[in-house]
Amino acid sequence: MGMACHGSGGLLATSGADRKVLVWDVDGGFCTHYFKGHKGVVTSIMFHPDVNKSLLFSGSDDTTVRVWDLLAKKCVAVLEKHFSAVSSMAVSEDGWTLLSAGRDKVVNLWDLHDYRCKSTIPTYEVLEAVCIVYSGSQFASSLGAFLQQSGKKKSRSTGIYFITAGERGIVRIWTSEGAVCLYEQKSSDVTVSSAEDEDSTRGFTSAVTLPLDQGLLCVTADQQFLFYSPAEHLEEKWSLKLTKRLVGFNDEIVDMKFLDEEEQYLAVATNLEQVRVYDLSSMSCSYVLAGHTDTILCLDTSISSNGRRLILTGSKDNSVRLWESERRCCIGLGIGHMGAVGAVAFSKKCRDFFVSGSSDRTIKVWNFDGLSDDIEEPISLKAKAVVAAHDKDINSLAVAPNDSLVCSGSQDRTACVWRLPELVLVVKFTGHKRGIWCVEFSPVDQCVITASGDKTVKIWAIADGSCLKTFEGHTSSVLRASFLTRGTQFVSCGADGLFKLWTIKTNECISTYDQHEDKVWALAVGKKTEMLATGGSDAVINLWHDSTAAEKEEAFRKEEEGVLRGQELENALLDAEYTKAIQIALELRRPRKLFELFSELCRKREAGDHIDKALHALGKEEFLLLFEYIREWNTKPKLCHVAQSVLFRAFNILPPTEIIEIKGISELLEGLIPYSQRHFSRIDRLIRSTFLLDYTLLRMSVIEPTTQDDLKTRSLLHSEKNMEDNAEEDQKQVSEEQKPKASGKKRKSHKSGDHSRSHKKVKDSSTHANTAAVPLQA
Repeated sequence: MGMACHGSGGLLATSGADRKVLVWDVDGGFCTHYFKGHKGVVTSIMFHPDVNKSLLFSGSDDTTVRVWDLLAKKCVAVLEKHFSAVSSMAVSEDGWTLLSAGRDKVVNLWDLHDYRCKSTIPTYEVLEAVCIVYSGSQFASSLGAFLQQSGKKKSRSTGIYFITAGERGIVRIWTSEGAVCLYEQKSSDVTVSSAEDEDSTRGFTSAVTLPLDQGLLCVTADQQFLFYSPAEHLEEKWSLKLTKRLVGFNDEIVDMKFLDEEEQYLAVATNLEQVRVYDLSSMSCSYVLAGHTDTILCLDTSISSNGRRLILTGSKDNSVRLWESERRCCIGLGIGHMGAVGAVAFSKKCRDFFVSGSSDRTIKVWNFDGLSDDIEEPISLKAKAVVAAHDKDINSLAVAPNDSLVCSGSQDRTACVWRLPELVLVVKFTGHKRGIWCVEFSPVDQCVITASGDKTVKIWAIADGSCLKTFEGHTSSVLRASFLTRGTQFVSCGADGLFKLWTIKTNECISTYDQHEDKVWALAVGKKTEMLATGGSDAVINLWHDSTAAEKEEAFRKEEEGVLRGQELENALLDAEYTKAIQIALELRRPRKLFELFSELCRKREAGDHIDKALHALGKEEFLLLFEYIREWNTKPKLCHVAQSVLFRAFNILPPTEIIEIKGISELLEGLIPYSQRHFSRIDRLIRSTFLLDYTLLRMSVIEPTTQDDLKTRSLLHSEKNMEDNAEEDQKQVSEEQKPKASGKKRKSHKSGDHSRSHKKVKDSSTHANTAAVPLQA
């Protein structure tokens, strides 16, 4: 529920709904003190501003203030004087007076010497914040000068000046001497919607004086920061001026328009009765226009013939209001519609009238008669033409560039073009299958663009009412569409949260932007630079700038730089500076050139040293890119050898601890592993096949022996060959001896043949015996 920092910066105190107060060591992150004693939610907490005084103050909705001693780690006093929750506390400049503000509409002053209540100041307002005005600050000096000038300040004043803020949404300055209110704002700057519950928190919820004389910061319940500082001119009366308003939550943005041709201010309509005007340079809310009694649904802006910036608004209160931006006041009020005004549009050329469309299905034309520069009260505007235009609510209106026509789009799925100022029907566009949300005239052609709930955008010819083009691409209702670049392009946004840019000639969606999380209700197009603004249900305002020229220039610059770097790459190759060439190839993202470099390195002697030298110069991002290329090379059998060589050297250089730190390396390794296993299996099969070739060549005596084992094998083979040669010679000699005997004999019977064969076997055995004896003789 509350936090406070110690003056030394080393301690942080927190208070919560658990009725506890905790003190934390900021550097160590541990709890140093744990205080119990409050009987309710601890709503506020603060350290004593003097770092030498170890005191901590806490206020609770049990109506008490407790004082804790950090050194003794105990409660030293319980201050009981309030009758409601204590919302804020402050310590005087001398350090001996504690101010406590509560929701019982009083401020109590406590003496820190004996912890007694010195005085009670009634404020007649539920307070949320109390702040001390320190001497020497801009507040104190300007206020003191004004009081001295007015005679209200005594020569030796001992009072304490303090500021209060609460539910009324006004800032008041008090002095403790006499409990006098020195200053009170005339009106509140807090914007509150009437649609909010009556019991909801209104006004300020917190306030603090900023250091370095930056003024007073007040916080509202609807997440707005209001910055106040003393007014510079104090001749008449001292006052505070609102220097800046930061809006933290816009609610649902329903419409927006640029305020002038310089596109410095943006008028925004949200789910409030006020119009917020933003300064685009700082995105702070410059001012708020309040006057409607219900939610504003639409707005338009224009510059009058005499140079005044005008804002036109239509609201659920069935009225239209005309505002002057410079004076920030309403100058005209148009009453006459019987339903919520959902569409308004200024004239484009003469700028002396405007049109409005309502849920009562009528269109009204209003003129500026009676408007003057020195008007004090808003005048009543008169309608000079009325027509019952549609069968359902009118969602959009657009006036032609020459002020001769006005186009209306309705929920009855039709758009109509009317002749001004009599509002005579010229043509009716039928073809959409859902209600039409937006209409606009082309700035150069006789055509109208319409955006519909049927997810399409159509362009219609005014001459015959025919549909010229239909654009499809949105996935939900198209809520806004507007022409760009002299009618050659247009932008659209819809309920799908998408913002699309289209080219009319080719019916092509050039680009789609997804910067919103909900429906995009509002679209504003600048007239000078065509800067765009979009807003929607996600309470976000996005500003868009035309980046065509910048992108072309960037592309040309990159191309020029690429040419120069490419020349450096070729020079490095000619100079054999492979390390530099590899770095440039990686920088230019040229994987083919990089592969050629590594291939050339692999063919050189001492290829490993060359590759190691090149890889040592790479960083982690370059290694990640290199691994991506290696993954691609590894998938192709013709390129895998170089990829595996580079991968092997990279894994030798980088330890595993550094490899796993490379972002995205796991996915790359998952892609490398299966192909590497496939290549390994293929090469393993090839190696096994070479064993058979080696054996065959060895048996053919083609391979010269080089080892001792090969010499032994060769000697054995030579011995076997000699043995075979001797055996053949012996067999020839025996056969010659047998020839004379066998020639004189006739062939015997089968038995004698068997005998001869047995005799031959004996001879063969003897031959084998002689053959076996040959090595011994040798």
